[in-house]
Amino acid sequence: MVYYNDNELIIRNMEEADARILTDEEIAQGWHADIFKYLTRLQDQSAGKCFSLTAIYQGQPAGYVSIYITGLSGAFSGKGLPEIVDFAVLEKYRRKGIGRKLMDVAEQIAGQYADTVWLGVGLHSGYGSAQRMYAKRGYIPDGTGVWYRNKPCAQYETEIANDDNLVLFLSKKLERQDGN
Repeated sequence: MVYYNDNELIIRNMEEADARILTDEEIAQGWHADIFKYLTRLQDQSAGKCFSLTAIYQGQPAGYVSIYITGLSGAFSGKGLPEIVDFAVLEKYRRKGIGRKLMDVAEQIAGQYADTVWLGVGLHSGYGSAQRMYAKRGYIPDGTGVWYRNKPCAQYETEIANDDNLVLFLSKKLERQDGN
């Protein structure tokens, strides 16, 4: 399914061929990438658990995002709220509006299921642009503090690493897309 198309940028459901291209591109830019992540999202999409989207910029996969109808884990899991997972734009395609449009579509989809959407964002500098973008879009911390490996960190916790597992959960109120 195509969610957006302006002839330069297309946002559509992720396809299996995207998984290899995105994995190879992420490895080439120095990221810790694994095709298993994409294959899992494709499997979950086929099962109706999520929407996994690919941004195609000038004919090439440039970014992706997944929207789980009910969150997987973390501060908002079990609350019936959609979760945005694995949002990224490849470095060579940044600053072209791709991330903004991916998030617009993700929030529109989430708004069909609830009036709030949530996500976790990493805390190291590799997530700096995402942190700024989420703040500009109106996402706010949920108040549960920092989480590590899917558990809230206790005050003065010393057994954590500033890696991709150290996250802060954020949420945003949405306008429902179903008229409610």
